[in-house]
Amino acid sequence: MAERRALTARDIKGCVEGYSEMSDEAFARRFYSDRSELLGLGVPLQSQRDEFTGEELYTLLSDQYFLPPLDLSDDELAALQVALFRLEGQFAYAEPLRLALQNLALGRGGPLEARPESAIKVDFQDPDYSPEMAGRLTKLEAAISKQRTVKFEYWTISRDEVSRRTLNPYALFSDNGVWYVVGRDLERQDERTFRVSRIRGDITFATRRERDFRAPTDFDPAQYRHRRPWQFGEIAGEARLEVVPDTAWWVERTLVGEERVADGVFVTPYADLGQLAAWVLRQNGRARPLEPEELVAEVGESLARVVVAHAGPAPEHAAEVEPEIDEVMPDRPAGPVPPERFAVLQALLAHLLSACGDSKRAVIPAAELLERFPIPEDQLDEHLQLLNLVNFGGGCYAVYAVLEGDNVRVDKELFGDAFRRPPRLTPLEARAIRLAIEFVGPMLAPAATTPLERVREKLERTFGQFELSETPEPALTSAEEELIRTLSRAIAKHRLVQFEYLKQEDDHPATRVVEPYFFERRLPNWYLHVWDRERDAARSFRLDRMRNAQLLEKSFEPRPSFAPQSSKQRTVQVLFSEDIARWRLESGARRLGARPLADGTALEELAYGSEDWLVGEVLSFRGAGTVLGPKPLRTRVARRARVLQRELSGKARSRR
Repeated sequence: MAERRALTARDIKGCVEGYSEMSDEAFARRFYSDRSELLGLGVPLQSQRDEFTGEELYTLLSDQYFLPPLDLSDDELAALQVALFRLEGQFAYAEPLRLALQNLALGRGGPLEARPESAIKVDFQDPDYSPEMAGRLTKLEAAISKQRTVKFEYWTISRDEVSRRTLNPYALFSDNGVWYVVGRDLERQDERTFRVSRIRGDITFATRRERDFRAPTDFDPAQYRHRRPWQFGEIAGEARLEVVPDTAWWVERTLVGEERVADGVFVTPYADLGQLAAWVLRQNGRARPLEPEELVAEVGESLARVVVAHAGPAPEHAAEVEPEIDEVMPDRPAGPVPPERFAVLQALLAHLLSACGDSKRAVIPAAELLERFPIPEDQLDEHLQLLNLVNFGGGCYAVYAVLEGDNVRVDKELFGDAFRRPPRLTPLEARAIRLAIEFVGPMLAPAATTPLERVREKLERTFGQFELSETPEPALTSAEEELIRTLSRAIAKHRLVQFEYLKQEDDHPATRVVEPYFFERRLPNWYLHVWDRERDAARSFRLDRMRNAQLLEKSFEPRPSFAPQSSKQRTVQVLFSEDIARWRLESGARRLGARPLADGTALEELAYGSEDWLVGEVLSFRGAGTVLGPKPLRTRVARRARVLQRELSGKARSRR
């Protein structure tokens, strides 16, 4: 960049420390590997062949390397800060997000240290998150950007078996809070999707080559996102279901892909009739299957199994057993996921340059660097030495940082003004910001004029040249945006709000007047925690079941000890058959109380607020989940299943 002219590989070998001592063969291997890595990180190296000598010429133009000025206002940066505050420790991309914000915040006096008091409170719960998950996502990100084939052990839950997989990964995506990687399975010679949480042990590169494959030019990751449970797999056809009027608006709000609602009939593509039948039964009579005949039959057979499971005395269950523990060490130790090496060094360099300011020297407490960056104390000196190595002799600047006791001494020499400007954010950091806005943003920035929406627009303008197609766009309708805007204003201004709410077990929405306090994302749904004035108690409402919110004139004094009253929920023991037990025992359900039994079944303490909701939930298990007691509750489930048998079969005959 400093030379402002094209360089040959021979030129680069002579001036970059570490290359000059290598043999030509070793240099060629390392040089092309490093070049590929830089390109994968978004560094816009360009090359062309010299028409006279035939040598490859390389250029790196500063106007392509550096971002256009990304001028974030204080409230925009504070909004991103709140996203980091809520997601850190639960979000696989929290560390790249922190590094991106540190680069954006240079010179602002450390805005990441405190959460603004004016921020709307948002809680975030990701049942699929674990340190192992974060490490796997980082490894897969690297494989996708470098187009490297990976190998891993994968648990196929439907067959309950672990097998070795070799995959050309095309994209990572999050769907309803669950991470998937999609690519070509080389053993099966087919495009497959894998749930990342079901990967066992390490993810390794299959070869040592720089690149193993090229992703198909017509590959579109959008086709895999926002699918219903019954749309996983090859689409077999379209189903038609009649929905009652007070449910049709809710179904219409949650439409995805090719789905539609017309004249009270919900039309949806399907791949798995069993999952679609479960959705029908969860509606507890508010949805009736019309077509295909196989769906009508599956619903009827499922209801018959529910009746058999809940008629007569409750079944005995086997003894509990200790759950199996994966003994294989994860690819990364527990703790925050370290981002890619380049991002850490880049952020560290920017911080050291900023600390020097116009001076050529600076002394920084080592504790400050340890706190600010994800660097273990015993590795700080190693990071500084690596930083000294990779930036020395590049022609633009030379920075030498050394650990001396409890301080880091920095000596700086700039040969140009290029590196006085903020460094480029990597594609991983950009994706971290976009994902944070997707996970938290809808609650903080419902309108186009709010801070996070402005950040989104600026990022899209700045990163427009990058391929960020793996990052999902927020899926909000205008009705949802208006709802969230009203609720956000009510929270910020401490005003009462009135809305209509359709409980899963009710046929008609009811009007509620509440004191709103904060949002929570319990994946895949958003919730609003409130104090219900009519019931004089804390309540929680799912946002997708709310409509017609109105901000009332009357304000309220916030209750200092407010907390959602989830602890007052009742629980019931449900015995799950071997066919469904593995799904209930998977990570999220296990933390909620599912326990394996000796015969392959599972016992779960299922929490519920109302018996009507519980009945619909048990019906959706299609006879594979049996309530063990009390007897009146078992009788109620069986009675409701018999009623639905008559209602739904009668409806099907009248349509025929």
